[in-house]
Amino acid sequence: MSTHITDNSVRWPAPGKLNLLLKIVGQRADGYHLLQTVFQFIDYCDWLVFKPRSDGQIKLEKPLPGHSEQDDLTVRAAKLLREASGCHQGVTIAIEKNLPMGGGLGGGSSDAATTLVVLNRLWDTGYNFDQLADLGVSLGADVPVFVRGQSAWAEGVGEKLKPMTLPTPWYLVIIPPV
Repeated sequence: MSTHITDNSVRWPAPGKLNLLLKIVGQRADGYHLLQTVFQFIDYCDWLVFKPRSDGQIKLEKPLPGHSEQDDLTVRAAKLLREASGCHQGVTIAIEKNLPMGGGLGGGSSDAATTLVVLNRLWDTGYNFDQLADLGVSLGADVPVFVRGQSAWAEGVGEKLKPMTLPTPWYLVIIPPV
């Protein structure tokens, strides 16, 4: 689902997720935990706008408070896709941040995945979802599930996914102002 706005740009949702269960089953030598989880998408989301640039630069319209532009996962995802594909196009990314940072809803990972999927299309890089997920896992363990865009059973660090069809859920997500 996308909505058109102005200047050839499109507004895209970056959905949040819940972990319906989370079991730690080990730890890798690099410190990442091995897990088993069920990812469930929710309809609460960040919104991203991608404005093509002709100068080849990748810019963030307004960096999020406390984060540098270069550390932002959307910028890192755009640069990763551009480098991997050999593309020379640019983009300005605007983020309407609704998912709380550090809240466990996957906001940063979802933003990165949405960036990979949308720019793959806008830049016509030709990657399939498996290739985008493989790129995305280097940005964060939750990125592959967001690239694929459906609920899933996950193992490994979260990158080994088996799609699941879950009943239509009702959840109340409370985000305190602290």
